[in-house]
Parts: sequence; structure tokens; C-alpha cells
Amino acid sequence: MRKYLAIFVATLLLSFNGTSYAGNPAHAEQATPETRVRDFYAWFIPRLAADRDYPIMEKEIYRHVVKPTVDLLRKQYQANKLSEDAEYFTKVQDFDEKDWAGHIAVHPVFMLDGVALVAVTFGSKDKQTNIVFLRQENGIWKITKVVDTRDYR
Repeated sequence: MRKYLAIFVATLLLSFNGTSYAGNPAHAEQATPETRVRDFYAWFIPRLAADRDYPIMEKEIYRHVVKPTVDLLRKQYQANKLSEDAEYFTKVQDFDEKDWAGHIAVHPVFMLDGVALVAVTFGSKDKQTNIVFLRQENGIWKITKVVDTRDYR
């Protein structure tokens, strides 16, 4: 009986730990810009790779991204005016979902007048690095924009 109780408690703790960060508003209030970037992409990449609606159309996006950015991107998406070259938050058109989901390297934050700049590198093979801009909204770091580090073309 003790063995089953120990297994039950371990399973309960593991399942709680797996959902306690990205979905927990209390965690969001305490999270650093780096943690917020990691949480966003852990949420975003699987949804983008799944065969369903574009994640920008999901209500949950507002937990990660400021409203003006989401609203503008939604408007562009609905008018079919988003860039065909690359997806806004990843800055690529195609990627290896498993490689990217398993290899998200969030670099230390750089602060500039209340704006957090966080570099994030995806993948282990064909790496992509983006700079994510965040600003606090009601005490929570949220994404305002994303740029890539490639040369201007």
C-alpha cells in the first residue's frame, strides 16, 4: 500500500510541476524576462507546429504578448497581410519542431530604459537567434516585438 501511495504522490508532484509555470498567473508575476520568453516559446512552438488555428488567434496569447501587438498581428493575419517570408515570432518559414522545442537557449537579459531585450536561440542544427523585446504590463513581463539577428536584406 505504501508503494502505491508513494507512486501516486510522485505522479501528482510531477504532473503539478509540469503545469505550474506557464499556466500559473502567480508565476507570471514573479517571472523574469528570460523565464517569460522561455514560457512563451514552450507554449507557442507546439501550437504553431500543430495542424490547427494560428496561435495568434488563441485567447491565451494575451498572457504572453501585449494587447496592441496581438491586435495588430491579428488584423494583419485576418487581412492576409502577414509576411509570407517568415512567421512573426520565429522569424522563419519552416523549422524542426522537435529540435526547436528541445533546444531553446534563452540568453541573459539586457535592460534598456525599462525594456528587456532577451536573445533566444532555437535548434541544435540550423540555429535561429531572435531578439525578444519585453515591457512590464501590470507587473508582468510581456512581449512587445521580436526581431531576428540576420543581416538586413
